[in-house]
Amino acid sequence: MSSAAILSVTDLLAQLEGQPPLPDGTKIPFGGVGDRDVYNIAAPFEVDGEPVIAGRVERRDSELAESVFFVESGGVWLPRPGAPTFPKLQDPCIATIAGELVFGGVEFPVALPDGEGWRMQFYRGTTPESLEPFLIGPDRMKDIRLVELQDGSVGVFSRPQGDRGGRGTIGFTRVRCLDDLTAETIEAAPLLHDQFLPEEWGGANEAHVLSDGTIGVLGHIARMDAEGKHYYPMVFCLDPESGQAGPLKMVATRRCFPPGPAKRPDLEDVIFSGGLRRGDDGSAVLYAGICDAWAAQITIPDPFLEYA
Repeated sequence: MSSAAILSVTDLLAQLEGQPPLPDGTKIPFGGVGDRDVYNIAAPFEVDGEPVIAGRVERRDSELAESVFFVESGGVWLPRPGAPTFPKLQDPCIATIAGELVFGGVEFPVALPDGEGWRMQFYRGTTPESLEPFLIGPDRMKDIRLVELQDGSVGVFSRPQGDRGGRGTIGFTRVRCLDDLTAETIEAAPLLHDQFLPEEWGGANEAHVLSDGTIGVLGHIARMDAEGKHYYPMVFCLDPESGQAGPLKMVATRRCFPPGPAKRPDLEDVIFSGGLRRGDDGSAVLYAGICDAWAAQITIPDPFLEYA
């Protein structure tokens, strides 16, 4: 794949606009957290048959976050009684590997040798209440995501920046099991080339193993201009054996969701791809954070249906 074939945000927007219109997304109501916002949620997972959502909880004028587990009660998602909360942890993510619940998030702020920064923290257990820390990711790396592959090994997505990754490039590697996973392994993951233009960037947000053994990746592609940041949910498929990735496909834009507040004016066009839940009818529900201020969901055509 040559650089001439890289699809830009503009290209992907044009492709999406050529598709049938999507139904309107809806805001997800959260409560029990005072005047703080709940956004950048993960997709629901089940604990003893009860759906649970992990979300980022934060004051509108701050980035000092707390990750909280929520359950639905009377049409509103409220903090799960007895569940731990995770101060300083942004943008929670969820995976199930070898029967264990794996929970992660971005710790911020973190005092690093060269100044304030961030890094991902990961926990494992059988329920939110039993989670124990087991992994600290590389300094200043977000968007690390894990997935159990068909052979029982663990697929690992990375997102280096700077000298190796520019504004943000996705990497992929695999390890035998969670016990073999280290920050050094994540840092060394081979990069997926020719996905983003140099002035744009992206990352993985959630991974699904499909019936043909490939990985369906929900991620984001982003750019910045004079108006601020622009983040869009996208998907692609990856062959874990060859490490080859298929083309990107955008699945929604800010216009698909209702009007609502933004944390700052430069974040009005930001969608955080939280997670995807595939249905049996050819549709899927995308769970998302909107404008760094609230959470929503939208039903879309299952973007992985052609693969599995």
